[in-house]
Amino acid sequence: MTTYRDAGVDVERGYEAVRRMRAHVARTRDANVLDDLGGFGGLYSIAGHGMESPVLVAGADGVGTKLKLAFLLDKHDTVGIDCVAMCVNDVVCQGARPLFFLDYLATGCLQPAQAEAVVAGVAEGCVQAGCALIGGETAEMPGFYPDGEYDLAGFAVGMVDKDKRVRPEHVRPGDALIGLASSGLHANGFSLVRKLLVTDGVDLAAPVAELGCALGEELLRPTRIYAKAVLALLAALPVHGIAHITGGGFIENIPRMLPDGLAACIRRGAWPVPAVFGLLRRAGELADAALYNTFNMGIGLVLAVPQDCAAQAVRLAVELGERAYIIGDVQARSGEGLVLA
Repeated sequence: MTTYRDAGVDVERGYEAVRRMRAHVARTRDANVLDDLGGFGGLYSIAGHGMESPVLVAGADGVGTKLKLAFLLDKHDTVGIDCVAMCVNDVVCQGARPLFFLDYLATGCLQPAQAEAVVAGVAEGCVQAGCALIGGETAEMPGFYPDGEYDLAGFAVGMVDKDKRVRPEHVRPGDALIGLASSGLHANGFSLVRKLLVTDGVDLAAPVAELGCALGEELLRPTRIYAKAVLALLAALPVHGIAHITGGGFIENIPRMLPDGLAACIRRGAWPVPAVFGLLRRAGELADAALYNTFNMGIGLVLAVPQDCAAQAVRLAVELGERAYIIGDVQARSGEGLVLA
């Protein structure tokens, strides 16, 4: 008799993986989580949030080829933070408070300790974002992924009062642009990063003086989660627009928070650019247009606020643990979404 295990799927490994995950998931629970893991869907109450007209805001994303670094370094406890960050940072751009998260982990052969490390990172990301991990899916698909490799994606749901949404029509000419520093590359552009920096024979564990750490440590540094800081800024100040700097860099993402007829004027040199972007510039002989259209260049989130609130916004962001800079302003310009000065 040919069994499921003979085909490459061992349900006992799945049971062990779930047992290992439970303690990490429990860290993220709050009073609105109505059930434990094991049901056919996660339950989360949206009552009691004090909103007149609540609107749900959903986002989905993955970690992309940054996962290749996790495989090479056999380090799996940070990519879950990336997965959460890529989703909740998008959701908070609408002014929404992240409520809950679900993950999807797919692999060819489930390794319980590896899966536990991944979900531990997801749980840590949820703690940082202030949301609950209420479920997900772990799929074992023999022959679909190389041994030891997996894919990871996530789904975040938040909520905002309909009249308090952050929308492009709120942005005005003269608004200041506040940049919140990134932790590094985040989880974008890694196909190019790997082509330029992760070449044959490179020692990812060797210290790089320019970086102040090993190359592998720099490349695997997890994406910063801005949810709690942004929610505090929204409660204290009029925030007209928010942009998450992901794939497409400055050039694609900042104009997404602007209405037609306005452009973001960015002052290069207004913030410190991490050394890793200099490495990439030299390795690929990249022009500014390519850098700013691919990477975050040291700024992970941009907020548009009234000019007379700019200094206060920076001070509050710093008090909240962020590094923040006034990086430009909004100007009336037709046909240009972003100008690099």
